[in-house]
Amino acid sequence: MMRRPSRYRHLLVTYPLLFLICFIGLLPFYWMVSCSFKTNETMFLMPLRWFPDPINWNAYGDAWKAQDFTRYFLNSTFVAVAITLGNLLLGSLAGYSLSKFRYFGRGFLFILILSTMMLPLEVTMVPLFLIVKQLNWPNTYEGLIVPFLVEGFGVFLMRQYLQSIPNELIEAARIDGASELRIYAQIVMPLCKPALAALGVFTFREAWDMYIWPLIIVTKDSLRTLPLGISLFMSSFGTAWDQLMAVAAIGTLPMVLLFFFLQRSFIKGIAISGLKD
Repeated sequence: MMRRPSRYRHLLVTYPLLFLICFIGLLPFYWMVSCSFKTNETMFLMPLRWFPDPINWNAYGDAWKAQDFTRYFLNSTFVAVAITLGNLLLGSLAGYSLSKFRYFGRGFLFILILSTMMLPLEVTMVPLFLIVKQLNWPNTYEGLIVPFLVEGFGVFLMRQYLQSIPNELIEAARIDGASELRIYAQIVMPLCKPALAALGVFTFREAWDMYIWPLIIVTKDSLRTLPLGISLFMSSFGTAWDQLMAVAAIGTLPMVLLFFFLQRSFIKGIAISGLKD
């Protein structure tokens, strides 16, 4: 009988706190969408108008026509999908090796891979650019994709998840005569769907939002990605805020849809990957 008041007090604290966190997180997104239906003249009027009045329906069409955003959108999609597929394949292979095979230096190799997670892009940017330049990859899709085909986080996530798969299952397949490649493709990969979904969401988001590296490596208009295209609305002569907000709102749709369809597997993959040492 004494637990109910305590439970209700817990709910009275939890739900308002969750609502506050959701409100703070969604407020910038709402402001972006709201501003995409405003005009430049009404966007920064004081006091701020939270609802567009009057509604400007032309920003989306004008923004898409102002630059070759169809090309930019396709470039971002191709680059993000290629980087995501590369991380899913190479990250799962490396994670499988580090979790299910025993060989000399395995622990040191894993620590070495983890150490790369402590180095931000700003640290490795210059040597990475010099390597890409030596390979004649500036202004190419190879220069945009290959440096990010595998990352330490993907290897770490897959290795942690694969620790939860019983070794007896793999040993049974080996006894039955299955090759390592067949075990990986037909047994390990189907069991890794939650972790693959989580890694896919993380990698696609990072590749989709990538701005600094394309800014350095790309000068051709035909190879610009969506973040670079959005930045074209900002210049020393002024900023078309309504069009900028409209394109930014369109740019968030792929990530929203991806997380919507993969949210269950994403949450499951993150939860299980964090349980194993």
